[in-house]
Amino acid sequence: WNSQLLYLQELASRGHKATLIPVLSFTFVSLNTLSDKLFQPERHGGLIFTSPRAVEAVKMCLEDDERTEQWNMDIKDKWNAKSIYVVGKATAALVENLGLVPLGEDTGTADVLSRLILEREDANILPLLFPCGSIKREVLPSTLRENGVPLDTLMVYQTAQHPDLEKNLKNHFTQQGVPDSIAFFSPSGVRFCLETVRRLSGEQLVEIKFAAIGPTTAEAMTAEGLSVSCSADKPTAEHLATGIAKALQ
Repeated sequence: WNSQLLYLQELASRGHKATLIPVLSFTFVSLNTLSDKLFQPERHGGLIFTSPRAVEAVKMCLEDDERTEQWNMDIKDKWNAKSIYVVGKATAALVENLGLVPLGEDTGTADVLSRLILEREDANILPLLFPCGSIKREVLPSTLRENGVPLDTLMVYQTAQHPDLEKNLKNHFTQQGVPDSIAFFSPSGVRFCLETVRRLSGEQLVEIKFAAIGPTTAEAMTAEGLSVSCSADKPTAEHLATGIAKALQ
């Protein structure tokens, strides 16, 4: 939540009042398998995290004291002797909280991260462990596969539509009217919200300034026929708020 509150603060500092509406709900799966893999670092060439949720899954594997002690004693150092790749600052910060040293936090997308991995790794490494969600883009796995870099992909969380999404959207439109701007943070967010947003805005849809956290989300919006008024230069609260404020001038 802290990182989400940053978005509200950054917009408030530019004179805009924002509301957060959760779009997705997450369920963690396969944590036993993940735990087994985490405690056998010698079987992997490194780790890849492309979302904060995946790091959360690791954190859940370390919840009992015995595991935490083992992790702190030598397991995390064994991982730190390998490469731990991340996309984005939010994910990097969570990885650091686990005592791990992240690489690639300035890569804003999985595409850019996969290029970094290819620069540093080759085909004869042990597989990189990649805990991910049910909705993941294929760019990273397919780029690594095409270049022969071995990958051990494990789905550790499933993404579904938030049960109260429609109700929350409806309440917002009823109480506040049609918003001046709507920002999306993921392609699945676009997919789950759009029909309701279209219905609630009616003819005013064309007046809404639509914003995207990054290129992947912007592509999903364009594919749905939305005109994207701004796409953040980097996936941070500051960059997004700057873009929205500019679009609303």
